[in-house]
Amino acid sequence: MNESLLIEKYDAVVVGAGHAGCEAALALARLSLNTIVFTVSVDSIAMMPCNPNIGGTSKGHLVREVDALGGEMGKNIDRTFIQSKMLNKSKGPAVHSLRAQADKKEYSYTMRKVLENTDHLTIRQGEVTELIVEDNVLVGVKTNTGTIYHCKVCVLCTGTYLKARCITGNVSTYTGPNGLQAANYLSESLEKNNIQIRRFKTGTPARMDGNTVDFSKMEPQYGDEKIVPFSFTNKAEDLEREQVKCWLTYTNEKTHEIIMDNIDRSPLYSGYIKGTGPRYCPSIEDKVVRFSDKPRHQVFIEPEGNYTNEVYIGGMSSSLPEDVQEKMYRTVPGLEHAKIVRNAYAIEYDCIDSLELLPSLELKKIKGLFSAGQANGSSGYEEAAAQGLIAGINAARKVKGEEPVIIDRSQGYIGVLIDDLVTKGTNEPYRMMTSRAEYRLLLRQDNADERLTKIGYEVGLIDEERYRLFCEKYDMIQKEINRVKNTFVGNTEKVQNLLERYNSTLLPSGSSLAELIKRPELSYEILEEIDEKRPKLPEDVAEEVNINLKYEGYINRQMKQVEQFHKLERKKIPSDIDYSKVGSLRLEAIQKLTDVQPESVGQAARISGVSPSDISVLLVYLEGFIHEK
Repeated sequence: MNESLLIEKYDAVVVGAGHAGCEAALALARLSLNTIVFTVSVDSIAMMPCNPNIGGTSKGHLVREVDALGGEMGKNIDRTFIQSKMLNKSKGPAVHSLRAQADKKEYSYTMRKVLENTDHLTIRQGEVTELIVEDNVLVGVKTNTGTIYHCKVCVLCTGTYLKARCITGNVSTYTGPNGLQAANYLSESLEKNNIQIRRFKTGTPARMDGNTVDFSKMEPQYGDEKIVPFSFTNKAEDLEREQVKCWLTYTNEKTHEIIMDNIDRSPLYSGYIKGTGPRYCPSIEDKVVRFSDKPRHQVFIEPEGNYTNEVYIGGMSSSLPEDVQEKMYRTVPGLEHAKIVRNAYAIEYDCIDSLELLPSLELKKIKGLFSAGQANGSSGYEEAAAQGLIAGINAARKVKGEEPVIIDRSQGYIGVLIDDLVTKGTNEPYRMMTSRAEYRLLLRQDNADERLTKIGYEVGLIDEERYRLFCEKYDMIQKEINRVKNTFVGNTEKVQNLLERYNSTLLPSGSSLAELIKRPELSYEILEEIDEKRPKLPEDVAEEVNINLKYEGYINRQMKQVEQFHKLERKKIPSDIDYSKVGSLRLEAIQKLTDVQPESVGQAARISGVSPSDISVLLVYLEGFIHEK
């Protein structure tokens, strides 16, 4: 080894300081590991290179779960939002999802400040180019300057930077998002260590000068009057502030005509782009081609912050040439004279095959190396933050000789996200959706703290005071549920008048308040005027009481399904099993089981290509295998 090389030692290295990297670095440092986080630019910490918002359908669930476990994203968006809105309020509580527009620069600056003021954490601008691996164990990393950083664990949070190229029409620039430096060497180091690499693609729409947009032709979109915090540590009254408006407009037949007339110039359709794009966040070209029967598509105009006129053209991601973009955008009502500040572009990048990962997010082939976020083939800030937090927690626990934390599918959207990636894999950028969660009535955004705060406390990321307040809250909820179940009202004039007012069937005799709450037209709040002994409760406590009583039957049914799920999860598969020796197991099942190496029968049953009959064969074999042992 060259004697002039600089060598430093840390407990943990985090590669990348995007949303995954921030959560991983903070978790490691807060768990007292001496940690260094690398970024290609210190100014890009927690950058939002695409949409200027946090949360949204199912993604809001992830942010609240990150907060319940002790992560930072929820707190940071509460500090920096410029509009907040609870989505899907007209539907059931399982799909309610919080979404907030962020001041993009403020979000980044504020998160950077948190990192800079966290003990045990060092920020370093530089590119990690090589993994140092000995006997399949990660022992350090090397940077482009030749410095070696020895470490016990490393978390890869490389986002969309690995061999990145940005594409507009037939013009490519070999950079990361927003023109930042790409990371061009780490992919090769991964491949040298037999890690399978995938090539994915995502994209972003144009940004425009808000002074040139005619908002009078658009529909205003307002935030909620009453703010619901992302973080369980915050109160609504403390987050009140003046909110900005967003705007809704639409594409039209002229827009679609311009796109179709130039579709041969689209790098998506000419073959110039090789990477696989996201199915559930398509470009405007994709939308027009795939949904040719639709006369229009929604376009959301979203401010990028309080101190800029720049606006984001949500719903019109594109990689069309610049001249086509100019014509296309100007057909949209309100954008006829708008000036582009930044062109729309697609970005191609390398990521690892997520089947290379254990449920802890440690790589199977390299001990001590963890991976999170878009490096694993997912998309979205929230998916990245969730994985970053879990990878950081488990990297710290590995150093301390503790068992990894695995959130299962019945405990959180985080569990669904990670299990999908490591068990089923993904052939396209993975996006979280409520439909992916089988137990979504149990995994609501409002009860994320009930599901996960105890885990965060046991891990060491939730402090004593926060845990005490959490316990008090859920003790309050349970006492109130019991009180309401045992509080009865008769068919008095006052009761009957209330029922009549809400078009609810009158009472022939007495009823518990709990039974009345279960009626679709009634609620815990509505019944307050006939509930003489109702205590004054915080709003979030009252909400939990209402949901738990109103949906009690459905919740109990899902709890029984979870019990069945846990039975298969508890049936562990020995790590030394040779699937080729399992008689009557189909060839495809042998291959898939060998590739994934599931830790339980439940996980094995979720592998694509493994049938119920394969699982039956495996169960019989395991009984004999374990008996022989």
